[in-house]
Amino acid sequence: MTSRIPRDSRLRLVRPRPLAAAPRAVNQRHPRRAAPRPPEGTPAPAELAGMARSRLAGAARVARWADAALGPGRAGATGEGTAALSDASAERAADALGLTADQVRADWDTARLAGLIEVHGDSARPGWRLRAWNRDDSAVLRGWVALFDAWSLACPEPGGHEPAAVAEVVSAMPQVLSFLQLSAGPVPVDQLLDLLQQRVTELRTERCEIPYDPQPAPATEAGEPVGPAASDPPPVAEPADGAVLAPLLDWALRALASVGALTYGDGQATLTPLGSWAVWVKLEQICVAAQSPAGNIEQSAEDMLRGCAQLRPNAARAEYRAWLAARPVGSAVAGLLGAARGEDALLRGLAFEALRVVGAPAEPDVRSVLDEPALRPYALLWLAEHDGADAEDAYGVLTREEATWLWVDTAAAVADHGEAPMLVRHLEAAVQPTVPALLDEVRAVGHPRTVQVLVALAAAHPDPALAKAVRRAAFQVHTGGS
Repeated sequence: MTSRIPRDSRLRLVRPRPLAAAPRAVNQRHPRRAAPRPPEGTPAPAELAGMARSRLAGAARVARWADAALGPGRAGATGEGTAALSDASAERAADALGLTADQVRADWDTARLAGLIEVHGDSARPGWRLRAWNRDDSAVLRGWVALFDAWSLACPEPGGHEPAAVAEVVSAMPQVLSFLQLSAGPVPVDQLLDLLQQRVTELRTERCEIPYDPQPAPATEAGEPVGPAASDPPPVAEPADGAVLAPLLDWALRALASVGALTYGDGQATLTPLGSWAVWVKLEQICVAAQSPAGNIEQSAEDMLRGCAQLRPNAARAEYRAWLAARPVGSAVAGLLGAARGEDALLRGLAFEALRVVGAPAEPDVRSVLDEPALRPYALLWLAEHDGADAEDAYGVLTREEATWLWVDTAAAVADHGEAPMLVRHLEAAVQPTVPALLDEVRAVGHPRTVQVLVALAAAHPDPALAKAVRRAAFQVHTGGS
């Protein structure tokens, strides 16, 4: 007796969709959080992008010249293994663009800091932001924000100062910028210097710095010194010296003015519309992270990613940015890759989403994990998107085996953190046209979670025939059969 229900149709997958849709399935059921509004008077994003394009016009011009003249196989762009433009290349660009060599070098440095140029060895290539420069306002704004974040590299620091003092000023400037943003107008430099002194003193106190000179021990009435546990006062940091900080504040304000974040002159400083918007965005990012139930901004990479797992993509990206802003890029990237190496497949996908927020500075570390089977598919997709490929087209860089491995890994994330219907819908993301073909390749790919994924899929699928086939495949993987 044969069934009247055609089995073929039930074992055929629907048209594949990008795998990118699957990792995000686990958090799509949560309500959207309203986006905060910028302060009244903030220009519209299109107007802000126009300001950023104008500020970076010279850098974009040099980047386009470099794309045409210094790409792979052409004469070397840089000298002595550094990212600085070589003398010969600077002269070529100056002749071609009608600029001086010094102007070309300045625009080259700005283009690198804004992500418009990426230097690899002795060749240069355009960053993804340059490719999207004329059509994507958000790419332009992110390029300017990258330059804003790198303000301390935009201008050489003054000589004759201790590196520790320079580092303290760099660490304290976000609070100075926040004060400028809240003031919404010109602020006297003397007032900013007082604020900088207070913040540097706070930073020293947090580090429990005490003078290194020997301190006299307090004595009792009988003249005997008392023990430190009895009456030593808590260590107090040495107050910051305004005379030392004044020239460093001048340097910081001039550097920020050079990138277009503020205007500086006549003894006062004022944030530009771009600078005010950028500071507001960063304050909002920190507030969003600080208000999350897990307190993500203070957490390790793994705990931060777990705290973001239940957020919608835009809210999660805001938390990634806040978390990244609170720590050095190198240690942040290392922490994210460490979390990606764990057993939780959801954290693996989220770690690479966070690395997309990092952008170009993460590229060397992402390339370094291409030899790790568990991370290779994610790294290949990250690099393809970083090189300018659309998210949907990026999957073309994966081999069939890598795509299948990624399907199983993503299915493991859905099985662990999602709901049964999501796992069933995840079948749509497979590259194989039929379920039997998918099962054959899943069995061969060797993912450590294959059995658990197939068992969960069999339990979740409403089609008895398909569920039976999937259970059989799970048993074969478990027993080592074919």
